[in-house]
Amino acid sequence: MVPPAEFRSYYGRPLIKEPVWETLDIAGYLFLGGLAGASSTLAASAELTGRLELARAAKTAAAGAIGLSMAALVHDLGRPKRFLNMLRVFKPTSPMSIGTWLLTAYAPAAGAAAASAVTGWLPRTGRAATVMAAVLGPGVAAYTGALLSDTAVPAWHEAHRELPYLFVSSAASAAGGLGLVLVRSEQAGPALNLAVIGGGAELVAKSLLIRRMGPAAEPYQSGRAGHLMEAAEILTAGSLAAAALGGRNRATAVLAGVGLVASSALTRFGVFLAGRASARDPKYTVVPQRDRIRRQEDQARDAPPAR
Repeated sequence: MVPPAEFRSYYGRPLIKEPVWETLDIAGYLFLGGLAGASSTLAASAELTGRLELARAAKTAAAGAIGLSMAALVHDLGRPKRFLNMLRVFKPTSPMSIGTWLLTAYAPAAGAAAASAVTGWLPRTGRAATVMAAVLGPGVAAYTGALLSDTAVPAWHEAHRELPYLFVSSAASAAGGLGLVLVRSEQAGPALNLAVIGGGAELVAKSLLIRRMGPAAEPYQSGRAGHLMEAAEILTAGSLAAAALGGRNRATAVLAGVGLVASSALTRFGVFLAGRASARDPKYTVVPQRDRIRRQEDQARDAPPAR
């Protein structure tokens, strides 16, 4: 029996360039942007149900998170002018272009909503800003998943079906978790619901990603990225159990909320590091390509002859 051939590239060198983005800047940008977008949606829900303490906390969290997220992005870009240059065009087929415009519209709305909630000034303007931020928030939380999937980095590109859902659900669990930390239990109903739904969906999305990608999911299961993703799953599951069983107890709710926020951050860092690891190893670039070609050949062979 001949053992399966092990793939090696020319001189063992990578076939694509590893992303040069700073881990802390970009992974932090991914996490904070998602937290901000989901917090704005939570704020609108809380305001509609009369939970003004939760609404104020979520609006403030959204404004702070999006400010830090954009600061991390600009820090990695090196100069603010590079962000402004991306506003010179609007390209609907580019996740980066769409994301730039989303951030440009969302950040002022989130800031205005928070300022009105904290000061009590211009309540009508604050309500309009709250609605606008809530409408744009899911897009802000989701577009970074599409942005990573649109690159040639194997671990990100191969996960293009699940990554946006994973990012949105992770953002929802983080926003719900932060709400559990910031407000009293009697005000935290929408935050608890969002945390449970988001955390459960996050676990499902991770499971689907690993199962569908098969061997190509190895970067998510090994090395530093694998440790972070595993820790995130454990934290999410444990925090969900605590939130569901003891969400009315203040101490338990705070612990569950902290765990959900931390697990969301670990997920973003794990996804980012998995992408970098997959870019360094050429087999993650070539083997999936060969598998796709083989499947296409098999489908062409099994197709009925054209008449």
